[in-house]
Amino acid sequence: MTAPALECHRISKVFGGVSAIDDVSLAVPCGSLCALIGPNGAGKTTLFNLATNLFPPSSGEVRFFGQSAANLALHEIAALGVIRTFQTARIFPGMTAFDNVMVGAHLHLRAPVITQVLWTRGSRREERSCAQKADALLEIAGLAQFRDVAATALPIGAQKVVEILRALMTKPRLLLLDEPAAGLNDRETADLAVFLRAICDAGTSIIVVEHNMSLVMGVADQIFVLDAGRLIASGTPHEVQTNADVVTAYLGRPAECAR
Repeated sequence: MTAPALECHRISKVFGGVSAIDDVSLAVPCGSLCALIGPNGAGKTTLFNLATNLFPPSSGEVRFFGQSAANLALHEIAALGVIRTFQTARIFPGMTAFDNVMVGAHLHLRAPVITQVLWTRGSRREERSCAQKADALLEIAGLAQFRDVAATALPIGAQKVVEILRALMTKPRLLLLDEPAAGLNDRETADLAVFLRAICDAGTSIIVVEHNMSLVMGVADQIFVLDAGRLIASGTPHEVQTNADVVTAYLGRPAECAR
């Protein structure tokens, strides 16, 4: 059987005596688009940070494609094909949208540094190939007209998409997206939903942390729900929407009172 793209086994994290993540286990199947949701402060971003070793768990284990992530450096996790984005778009200032997207290609450049410095035929060929891919991604995302615009001058929604395109340039096997719809209007959110579904259908596993329920319920194959650091529910969008514990966590009262 194929190992999950991401597997968290009894993950916990304690900060100063406070339990931020409490005994969480979940698995993201390869080729799926999953969502991690929950009220503010539920521990969603903390779980992402634990999964990508920004800080280590107090207990438990994280595995990517069957391989333990314990003690792996950030670049080693990236080399496994695991790439994440953050709540706030991390755009390189002083660079165009195209240049920002191109940065992602450097993880897989094969030409030695010396040949890149000397700008040899092989390094030029590799650079052209990467540029063609970057242009194609900008075209697909509807941002081709902003190719040579300073990325920091783009609207927040466009900056978020540029960050996702940069992640795609790394040829990811698993994308961890932290609130990709934050700052997007309804039209941009609908376009993002189509884009994420296409990325997943092309073979990249995805897990998103997201507050936008229309996005989550429209594209997710499976949803995991955190509340106060604990996993309280998981299942299909329909199963999660009708789960009494989820309704209580979001509305603060029993499900029957929320009807």
